[in-house]
Amino acid sequence: MAHVILGLLMLWPQSLYELTKSFEAGVSLFYSASTGSIKRALDQLLTSGHIEAEASTGPRGKKVYSITESGRDEFHAWMLEEITGNNYEVGALSRSYFLGLLDPSDRPTVARNIERRIREDHDNLAKAEVEISALEVPEQYADVAKYQMATLQYGLATTRTALAWVEQHLPPEE
Repeated sequence: MAHVILGLLMLWPQSLYELTKSFEAGVSLFYSASTGSIKRALDQLLTSGHIEAEASTGPRGKKVYSITESGRDEFHAWMLEEITGNNYEVGALSRSYFLGLLDPSDRPTVARNIERRIREDHDNLAKAEVEISALEVPEQYADVAKYQMATLQYGLATTRTALAWVEQHLPPEE
């Protein structure tokens, strides 16, 4: 979440309320967050020096957060690193969402990382399909196996669609 917040602050300085609204307006399509979790991430980013806070002059004295140079460096490094974790979609879509913030020369690297991760997941599912298809299923588990295979087919279809999406929307190698 911290990197998503850094990306939002790359756009313009924002208060906690504005960041929450930014999540609701677009980021929530791929990443859900509560106000409390955003606040905790802001506190960690402040401690690390990746952002700074300035009290506004308004009647509420709300804090407005802005990104620091170290925050920009951290965001850039995160955008270019390999996607890790169990859910490739969050890593891929969050990087895609902020791709326009990068120099055009860096964008193909991010696209390759996204494609590589999706392809890896697809290949693992395809391998599992081959292995599972070769198994003999006892009759009493036939219905269970049928729907488990349907779930696997869903995963394969999703990763195929994601790969087609990468090809259509993300910058090719230069």
